Amino acid sequence: MAERSFKAEVETLRLGAGETFTGEGILAITKALLENGVGYVGGYQGAPISHLMDVLADAQDLLGELGVRYEANASEAAAAAMLAASVHYPIRGAVTFKGPVGVNVASDALANLSSSGVTGGALVILGEDYGEGSSIMQERSHAFAMKSQFWLLDPRPNLRSITRAVGQGFELSEASNTPVMLTLRIRSCHVTGSFEARDNQPPKLTVKDALANPRRDFSRVVLPPMSFAHEQDKVKTRWPAAQKFIADNGLNEIFGPDKAPIGIVLQGGMYNGVIRALQRLGLADVSGNTDVPLYVLNVTYPLVQTEFLDFCQGKDALLVVEEGQPEFIEQALSTLLYRENSTVRLSGKDMFPQAGEYTGQVMQDGVTAFLRQNAPDLLPGNVRAPNAPVPDIPDLSKTVPIRPPGFCTGCPERPIFAAMKLAEQKLGKHQISADIGCHLFAALPPFEIGGATMGYGLGPASNGAFDGGGEKRAVSIIGDGGFWHNGLNSSIGNMVFNRADSVAIIVDNFYSAATGGQDVMSSRAQNSSKSTNNPIAKALKGVGVEWVREIDHTYDVTAMRAVIEDALTCEYDGPKVIIAASECMLNKQRREKPLRNQAIAKGRRIEVPRFGVDSDICTGDHACIRLSGCPSLSLKQLDDPLRDDPIAHIDQSCVGCGNCGEVADAAILCPSFYRAEIVHNPRPLERWLTGLRTRLIQRLQSRRQNKRLNFEGLDQ
Repeated sequence: MAERSFKAEVETLRLGAGETFTGEGILAITKALLENGVGYVGGYQGAPISHLMDVLADAQDLLGELGVRYEANASEAAAAAMLAASVHYPIRGAVTFKGPVGVNVASDALANLSSSGVTGGALVILGEDYGEGSSIMQERSHAFAMKSQFWLLDPRPNLRSITRAVGQGFELSEASNTPVMLTLRIRSCHVTGSFEARDNQPPKLTVKDALANPRRDFSRVVLPPMSFAHEQDKVKTRWPAAQKFIADNGLNEIFGPDKAPIGIVLQGGMYNGVIRALQRLGLADVSGNTDVPLYVLNVTYPLVQTEFLDFCQGKDALLVVEEGQPEFIEQALSTLLYRENSTVRLSGKDMFPQAGEYTGQVMQDGVTAFLRQNAPDLLPGNVRAPNAPVPDIPDLSKTVPIRPPGFCTGCPERPIFAAMKLAEQKLGKHQISADIGCHLFAALPPFEIGGATMGYGLGPASNGAFDGGGEKRAVSIIGDGGFWHNGLNSSIGNMVFNRADSVAIIVDNFYSAATGGQDVMSSRAQNSSKSTNNPIAKALKGVGVEWVREIDHTYDVTAMRAVIEDALTCEYDGPKVIIAASECMLNKQRREKPLRNQAIAKGRRIEVPRFGVDSDICTGDHACIRLSGCPSLSLKQLDDPLRDDPIAHIDQSCVGCGNCGEVADAAILCPSFYRAEIVHNPRPLERWLTGLRTRLIQRLQSRRQNKRLNFEGLDQ
């Protein structure tokens, strides 16, 4: 089950001409695809545009009505390869995934696609996961666009610009026979707004029609001598055609006065930040009317030389607002000015940080620095002077603790790493490699297991250098999502082929949990449109893994510890794989809570487990916390002068998994933990018995209190 359902929202995708679409960015993108006659769509789930795949999945009925093919691809490489349908056929196709990590995975297919060129419009919609909200390494997709000659769109972050860019992207691709990338930053994907809808258009040529009339073109095969001709075609034909289309159709935009001594050149995605900075300086209004000329690059590659030089006319200085590094756009514009012998001063990274997200404050500081140097008269009086007073902003890093990512409450992966820590106490430390996914959180306290990750599904492969044998076996972690994405062939197949005497632990939580809870091949759910319930163990044995152990309840720390120790010490010489399976607690709660709440509302008797700690028994050694780290497990100070140390405490967010008790005392349930059943809608007899017990306990408590010695008043 996906993290979020769009069953209700996808009905808005049926809106037609004359109606107004109001909604979220990812829904608007889907609507734009349908309005522009897309023939097939696909992609790989992953933040920040994972929901775009969820929208497409929930809209399959509408896609089918229009004759649009939908594919949930096994990886970004598979998604990019699907665009091959647009090479020979005039079919518009679009795929989506996270960039740049997705671009890296898909690079082989994308490079070949760009070399051969396309007949139909080919659009790659990228979630440009950059900045403090990112979950990956900090890179830009711009470099790949330059390297392989993809055209790169970076529209202004509002729904009208984004939806317009979808149609323009298809048209630009067809006009220049080149695939196009459309990048959207994290916040742009979920911005809300409205635009005038158009009728959905079925594809002019469907994939079924294409199958009935196959086409071949030898000149598009990426082999010598055709590949040499492809390069010449890119430079001599496709590039000029793209620049002409961009200029003729006004894909880039200019705002502000026609004449001014300064100007700002910016990526389209930076438009809102620049306008906000100018507003705060009194140089723009809330409608975007600006006193400073803006050249908005909705197409950041290729640049249009004539358009840029026309913007430079009459200006003394320009500021380039380009987030991230290297400063590809600034370098290219500098070259254009140099070749024209222009005297326009170009600023960019000398005013802005070389790396990092351009937040509101960063943007305002950079724009202010540029204006102070080149047009101080435009600045308000209080910021015009170079030594203007700076507001005293407290350094919150000294008072607010950092909050690194961590496992959810009740996560079934937490006991796996508790078992590994316990095995480590007995057998010593081992070389451990990690992988992309929730299990990567184990690299942080309290577990501190695994210190490197090389890519999705590459955990075991990244231990290849340590698989040559030694006193201790190398250990690697990989999730079920990574296993099916790239791990089966690149990691497990690699281990088998090289007869690696190492251990791989596959964390099977039934979903691609880290990307939003989508189903994978081994998911236990019944999926009407996908093949699920394909056991991981079968795939392992199919590629030659002979030593396979399965744990179907990871919360049994004792069993987990035993199988890990066995894998590390057994005499078997070859790949050893442990499948540690338990359902993702977050997805389990998403599924069970609504059903439970419905049952309670209907008056049915429901029991909900809840754990607690007996304060009279807890010794305060905190072993449960050291080997758990569960968010629901904290400390509590007793009102007892004879007990200074705080004891363990479980708050109301507990989901009753029992892991904290399991790890409390060397994987044996600690006696201070107790399990209680909260009964909703109890039966009449239960109510009567509860009342009887309460009255009896109160009477015994009063009797005990009356027998206590009372020393009050003795000091008088």
